[in-house]
Amino acid sequence: MTSINRVLLLGNLTRDPELRYTQSGAAVCQFGLGLTRRWTNGAGELQEDPCFVEVVVWGKQAEASAAHLTKGRAVFVEGRLQQDDWQTEAGEKRSRLKVVAQRVTFLYRPAPSGAPGEAAPDWVKEEA
Repeated sequence: MTSINRVLLLGNLTRDPELRYTQSGAAVCQFGLGLTRRWTNGAGELQEDPCFVEVVVWGKQAEASAAHLTKGRAVFVEGRLQQDDWQTEAGEKRSRLKVVAQRVTFLYRPAPSGAPGEAAPDWVKEEA
């Protein structure tokens, strides 16, 4: 049977990115991403269901993510799920799902006319 492992997420960073390098010199960046599903229940009340996801980015995108992203910034992440399995020192088995990003798109909110706001990154080209 064929399977597809593709994830599309839009959320905000829950902490500043952490950049490190492997022994072979490859850049790897990790950050948390917060997502909130919102809906209205039968009584007309707004409900929220938060979800927190660990994201890992490699290579030049890792370096760019660490340089331009901070806690609270909005990003769009495209990638795949990967399960990490390990054993604690006490012998307990643990596992966790994370997203290995293949593309991270930095998002920004333009300021209202005349108000100071967050500038778009240099690589963003605005269309007229």
